[in-house]
Amino acid sequence: MKRNLFTRCLVGAALAVPLALQAQGAYPNKPVRMIVPLAAGSAVDVAARIVAQKMSTTLGQPVVVENLPGASGIVGADRVAKSAPDGYTIGGFNDSVMTMVPALQARLPWDILRDFTPVSLVATVEWGLVANPAASHANAAALISAAKAAPGKIDYGSGGIGSPQHIAMALFAAEAGVSLNHVPYKGATQAAIGVAGGEVAVAFQGLATVNPLIKGNRVKLIAVSTPKRMPQHPDVPTVSESGLPGFEFNSWFTVMAPAGTPADIVARLNAEIVKALADPAVRELLLAQGLTPRGSSADELGNATRAQLAKYAALIKQAGIKAE
Repeated sequence: MKRNLFTRCLVGAALAVPLALQAQGAYPNKPVRMIVPLAAGSAVDVAARIVAQKMSTTLGQPVVVENLPGASGIVGADRVAKSAPDGYTIGGFNDSVMTMVPALQARLPWDILRDFTPVSLVATVEWGLVANPAASHANAAALISAAKAAPGKIDYGSGGIGSPQHIAMALFAAEAGVSLNHVPYKGATQAAIGVAGGEVAVAFQGLATVNPLIKGNRVKLIAVSTPKRMPQHPDVPTVSESGLPGFEFNSWFTVMAPAGTPADIVARLNAEIVKALADPAVRELLLAQGLTPRGSSADELGNATRAQLAKYAALIKQAGIKAE
């Protein structure tokens, strides 16, 4: 089952700066706030800080990342939706906030298609399956075998019910035909620490979140959910080659603005993001964290969001995932 939507449709995003940017006016003339509705240390937070630092230089004003977690990202996203549409408050969102949470929550204080203006896809966050170093699961195939031998006995951690970690493992379990016991934490970082501490055996995680734990030998990366092995982890097999052919999963880091943000400001922000992603130093930092630099037009992000909304609504219903 293919998960990597942007690998096919958004690689090679347009790099041309719109002519409208030749007359940029006074924007920006004060700091820009990027609200990340997730905890510090999450994959999106890491990516946001790398890109915001470069944007601060090229925009000529600080781009300040502010973490505002809570309720699976609903709180931070609401702050962005209700901010003035002037380009000075933007959101650094993952696809969970954009396309998973709306499929899980019947009532939200905002609508992702109505209350936000797409700016750009920034990067895809590559994912992996991590295990406690003391666990006997050497790869995904071994985990599947163990789960079949002991249904519902192997604990896995996630950042909460309906989080990307939950959905990734639910899809893995559904395709493998196994039952695993879900242990929700209050964030992806806490779930990763739970694996390191032996509270749970395994977890799917964005590699940017768990890279420090992998490097410190506190968790063991037993599989990656990319189409091919990653250059950063050449000895780690893919999930696809470890028992689930075709399995892929990643997540997005995008920038969104409040609905009604003027087109010229959206174009300016898009151009600065694309410019940042073209910088070799930025690309190197992102790749080292398990992130793949992308970039897109605002329209491409909008179209992909609509498609992903429909896809995850169907997948969440099929897997029987219910919000708390």
